[in-house]
Parts: sequence; C-alpha cells; structure tokens
Amino acid sequence: MKNFAYLNGPKVVVIGGGTGLSTMLRGLKKYTHNITAIVTVADDGGGSGVLREDLGMLPPGDIRNCILALANTEPTMEKLLQYRFTDGMLKGQSFGNLFLAAMNGISNSFEEAVKKMSEVLAVSGKVLPVTLDDVKLKAKLKNGIVIDGESLIPKLQMKEKSPIERIFLEPKDAKPVKEALIDIMDADEIILGPGSLYTSIIPNLLVNDVCEAIEDSKAIKVYVCNIMTQPGETIGYDANAHVDALFLHGLKSLDYVIVNNGEIPYEYKDRYKEDMSQPVKYDIYGLEQKGIKVIEKDVLAIRNNYIRHDEQKLAETLMELLI
Repeated sequence: MKNFAYLNGPKVVVIGGGTGLSTMLRGLKKYTHNITAIVTVADDGGGSGVLREDLGMLPPGDIRNCILALANTEPTMEKLLQYRFTDGMLKGQSFGNLFLAAMNGISNSFEEAVKKMSEVLAVSGKVLPVTLDDVKLKAKLKNGIVIDGESLIPKLQMKEKSPIERIFLEPKDAKPVKEALIDIMDADEIILGPGSLYTSIIPNLLVNDVCEAIEDSKAIKVYVCNIMTQPGETIGYDANAHVDALFLHGLKSLDYVIVNNGEIPYEYKDRYKEDMSQPVKYDIYGLEQKGIKVIEKDVLAIRNNYIRHDEQKLAETLMELLI
C-alpha cells in the first residue's frame, strides 16, 4: 500500500446506507481508521420512522448501524444497542435508536448528537448524515405514478410492476453537511455501496453539491455492486444498469466497479428466485466503454441464510486499489 503521509491509514469515504454499508465498514476499519461514512437520512419506515414522526428528529437507524460497525466497544454493549423491544409501546424499536434520540435531545443538532454517540462508543473514524434537512424521498415510475416516501417505494413499485424512472428529494435544495464535502474532497478513495440502489445510495447523490464534490475530488471512485437484484428496486438490472442509474442521478464518473464472480449455491439461487431476485450479471465491455475498470472478485458470503458481501474479502479488494 502507498506510504500515506498521515497516521491511521488512507482516507476512505463511504457513501450509502443500510445493511450493506455497515457490513463493509466492519471490514474496512481493520485497515484504516481514517474512515468517513456519509449516510442517507431519507428513511421513514420502521422504528426510525416512528421516532422521526414523534420527535421530529432525523431517522437514526442507518446512522446507528454505521456507528456500531465502527465502534470499539464490548460485545455486550453492542448487543444492548442493537436490542429490539418485542412487546409494549416500544415494540419494534431499537435501544440504539432511543440512545441516539436521547443524545439528540441533549445536543444542539443531530450532527452533534451523532458525534457524541461516536465518542462514547470509541468509533474508528466518523459517521456523518449527508444532510441535516428533513428530506422526503420520492420515486417516479415509468408509468407516471409518483411514490411518496422511502419505505413505500419498493412495495408500490412491486404492486405497479413498473420500473423506477427517477427518484428525487423534497425539498430539492437539501443542503449538505459541510464536513461531508470536506472529507470527500480530501479522500484517497470514495466508495459507493453496497446497498439499495434507489433508497440507500442515490439519495445521497441528490443532496446539493455532493456529486460535484465527488467529481472534483482526486480520490479513486469505486462502486461496489450488489450481488443480487433487489425486488421493488432493481429487478432485471445488470451491473451496467446500476451504473447508468447512478449517472442519471448526477454522478459524473467512476474509476472501478467491483462485481462478485463467486458461485452462488443453487439452493440460495432458487430461494431468492422465488422473491424475484437474481444474481447481478455484468457486461465488462459495456462498463469499459464508459471508462470504468471492472474488478471481478469472489466477495460472496452466506450469513444467517442470506447472501451478503464478505466484509474481509471486500475490504481487501478495496484496499488493494490503493496500492
């Protein structure tokens, strides 16, 4: 790896949200502590949606997962913060979400609350919301219908059986967190994904100045493509279609796309097929025509009977690009 002129490893910025992002962070923190996770705040479902509506705060769920992924804390503390209540008025709510909500209550801003929680949990690197504005995600389908709200997009897309044409934020002029832009500009590597294309990754690109900062940064730009297509978002998509969607929503260029070439066991292919999910195929020539290098790697893992990225293999692949 390059001999970087600062402590704690290369400066890596990851952009996204959801399970895929937090999984990747667990692998990356073994190689560098100079990590900034820039996380979407468009979530309006589940426990995060309840707190957003009740307390008027930004949704804490994706932020919480990223903080815990980068935390250096006791296993019991992580179990406590991931604990989800099963009964009563708090049923379905995560204690970690409540912890962040309480921290928000004693802080001057949500950004400050995230930093304080990160300090308490001795986080390697930092976690930043992409914006502090109260944004709502909407999707326009190719049949003209507009879906209002992040949590409804996959459900109603499946019901309408019409592909997503475009997504957008309201308000359209959401302001970015300045520190996020600074870290993007100062990065050695910017990583998009893995995660839900339309509800975890692209919402970050729709915030003012984010795409411009990514383009102006001298960092290498990498998209980690999902291993499987996602019902309600990317049915029938290959890796090229994922990239096209990123470009359609403002991204200007990519240097690399990482795709999985590991063999998926038949029993998992069949089970996922029942949910209309299939392995993401890729056309190397088509991506290279866009000026993108394709990295084919076996980054497959099976966790709790779900297909996931292997955090160690993925982190190794991402770090090798900096050599």
